[in-house]
Amino acid sequence: MRATILHAPGDVRVEERAKPTIQNPTDAIIKVTAACVCGSDLWPYRGADSVAEPVPMGHEYVGIVDEVGAVVKNVKVGQFVIGSFFASDNTCEICQSGYQSSCVHREGVGGAQAEYMRIPLADGTLVATAELPEANKIASLLAASDVLGTGWFGAVAAEVGPGKTVAVVGDGAVGLLAILAAKQLGATRIIAMSRHEARQKLAREFGASDIVKERGDAGVAKIRELTDGLGAHCVIEAVGTQESMMQAIRSTRPGGHVGYVGVSHDVDLPGLELFFSHVHLHGGPAPVRDYLPHLIELILNGTINPGLVFDLELPLEDAAEGYRAMDERRAIKALLRP
Repeated sequence: MRATILHAPGDVRVEERAKPTIQNPTDAIIKVTAACVCGSDLWPYRGADSVAEPVPMGHEYVGIVDEVGAVVKNVKVGQFVIGSFFASDNTCEICQSGYQSSCVHREGVGGAQAEYMRIPLADGTLVATAELPEANKIASLLAASDVLGTGWFGAVAAEVGPGKTVAVVGDGAVGLLAILAAKQLGATRIIAMSRHEARQKLAREFGASDIVKERGDAGVAKIRELTDGLGAHCVIEAVGTQESMMQAIRSTRPGGHVGYVGVSHDVDLPGLELFFSHVHLHGGPAPVRDYLPHLIELILNGTINPGLVFDLELPLEDAAEGYRAMDERRAIKALLRP
């Protein structure tokens, strides 16, 4: 089969690899219908994360079940399924409390930018649709496997709700879908922080009421100006850098909440400032599996269209161009069709 492999920073190749096989009786093999390039894939692509050996890429996926292990009962061959980037049993105490991404049996899921992939703990990880979805729903269902679920968790972690003013730091796919989530959760006012016209337009389509172009201290000052000097009730951090995290914390009013879902890189929080801020912090890897049934329902009934974040679609063979386009900010998010 064909699969996308990262050999070194900037070196993405689509190569022939062996089709994955069942390794454990709890596994499933799926034929990938669509995958995509994630913003977090750009960390190793840019050299921010080390690449010691060739790595199969991709952790966002939808597809058709091709084979199941001996004890798999919840999904069947031929079903269309959506999963998430961590495999979970969905039965342990941690899963039952809504944090499947910290399941006691958690396993990473990778190699989605390929024709086939293996899904561990298939019964707990995969959610099947009742029937094959319409073609125009595929992109949105793919978004649910990570960026929509992650943006949704950012909004939940930030305690978004009616009467709240929300600010979103980061205008990538996760940040944009955090805006969509905040709108669905009833936020009264949503401030998008973005310098890019195409992303600003999509932010408004998803529900943003205000756009702030400034960054860093200037961005914080603008948020406070828009909120009577107090700061936002809820701030969603969707980047993962020192600047974005401090911008999020400093844009939040005392007693407010920050939901951080950007993968942290060299973030160092000043303890004394945090102590006196009275800001709540909650986040981490999103428990996408917890939200999947609800998000799938919203997509299939036409309430939301998160697939709009895909502004570039390519055949799998052109995966390297998807990485380049996102790295150069020519694309928000690249969808790959095997």
